[in-house]
Amino acid sequence: MLGITKRFPGVLALDGVDFHMGRGEVVAVIGENGAGKSTLMKVLGGVYQADAGEIRIEGRAVEIRSVHDAFRRGIALIHQERSLATNLNVAENIYLGHEPSWATWLPLLDRSTLHRRAREVAARVGLEVDTHTVVHGLSTGRQQMVEVARALSLDAQILVMDEPTSSLSQRETDALFRVIHELRRQGVSIVYISHRLGEVSEVADRIVVLRDGRNAGQLARAEADHASMVKLMVGRDISQYYRRDHTPGDDVVLELRDVVLAGHPRERIGFKVRRGEILCLAGLVGAGRTEIARALFGIDPIIEGSIRLEGREIAPRNPFDAVRQGFALVPEDRQLQGLVLDMAVTRNISLAQLRLVHRWGFWDRRRERDNAAGMVAKMNIRTPSLDQPVRYLSGGNQQKVVLAKWLSLQPKVLILDEPTRGVDVGAKQEIYGLICELTRSGVAILMISSEMEEVLGMSDRVAVIHEGAVAGELGRDGLSEEAVVALATGQGVAA
Repeated sequence: MLGITKRFPGVLALDGVDFHMGRGEVVAVIGENGAGKSTLMKVLGGVYQADAGEIRIEGRAVEIRSVHDAFRRGIALIHQERSLATNLNVAENIYLGHEPSWATWLPLLDRSTLHRRAREVAARVGLEVDTHTVVHGLSTGRQQMVEVARALSLDAQILVMDEPTSSLSQRETDALFRVIHELRRQGVSIVYISHRLGEVSEVADRIVVLRDGRNAGQLARAEADHASMVKLMVGRDISQYYRRDHTPGDDVVLELRDVVLAGHPRERIGFKVRRGEILCLAGLVGAGRTEIARALFGIDPIIEGSIRLEGREIAPRNPFDAVRQGFALVPEDRQLQGLVLDMAVTRNISLAQLRLVHRWGFWDRRRERDNAAGMVAKMNIRTPSLDQPVRYLSGGNQQKVVLAKWLSLQPKVLILDEPTRGVDVGAKQEIYGLICELTRSGVAILMISSEMEEVLGMSDRVAVIHEGAVAGELGRDGLSEEAVVALATGQGVAA
């Protein structure tokens, strides 16, 4: 790819970017949110067309005007945000668009062959699931593995993986790495986009760094340590991400007593979150952490037990009721559950407080814009204007818009479900700073995270969830990766 340039309304996303890779090479592309990584690969995959530049495959200039063009040339993308048809089953999703038929002259779906081939592809990625299962019923991690399987079913020679492990457990991630190594051995070229720098240095032969839509440099695998990658990404040294300089108070803001949820009816859940404290719910994907967040926010009912807020028993009947009680939830999937992508930044920030931007029954646009402008400045949201649709913001800035929506309500309890999923190191540091500022103001924070560094660095205490139950709690003194993993896998109990 030579001199690739791409513009969006008010944004120069790519400015003369060059990129190359060889047969059977794994090239990682890293950079902060908004650096242009996904945009560059969407140009390669036919999702976008470049405004300038040239693409060459095996030395010959080609035009890729659509996703279908990319497929014909052996290029497949696994997007950061899932693009599955959740009402179809696993096999139908894997072969969607290139389903096997009984014969070329008889275009009727051959379901037996469909499921046989789907099982073979699913086995390659370690996806242990009945291919007749409707995708809607799968966990986030398993849905991501269906995406990987679908790309492999195309027999692609150039495979682009955009944050492929963001929703995967360690076991699923290990299975994916085995697939990558095997594909490389078979001569498949792989572009690996990730914010998890440890994974990048493990899986990539070479690392290309983008910054502000331009080439910032590249690193061979042997010279790619954490510090060198971060310095190229952000243009400066980041010596410390986690600065927990606040001591939580003693008074309990949130308490769960013997709570029973529908997903694990035999387990009783209990824990406390104090004022200004960050309690992290750690555990494996599917352990039941998100289900706890949904119950607290009134999305799912509790079967038994009680929830107490500042000593008073409450029972949120729905999200509106939970917000009125003082809860806020930043969900795991910001694009599906946290934002209205085609709405402007201003409107997204005001979504949770519509009553506050009305005056005498009329929409107060000035109050709405003033509030949004204040939150954009406070949270350093990088946007060309308040009227910019959030669809065109980077992942990190989208996440900060979700946070701004809730923080303007000054919640008592903030629930963060994977708060830095798909967010670069620079935006992570900013979000961590905002979280610490909230604890200093007395907000109780319940954080769900699958990133071990985040769990160890940000938590005051960790409650480890195993199969729907609290396997144990760890304070700062006893907190270690080994202790968290032992509890998460059911190997021990901590007091």
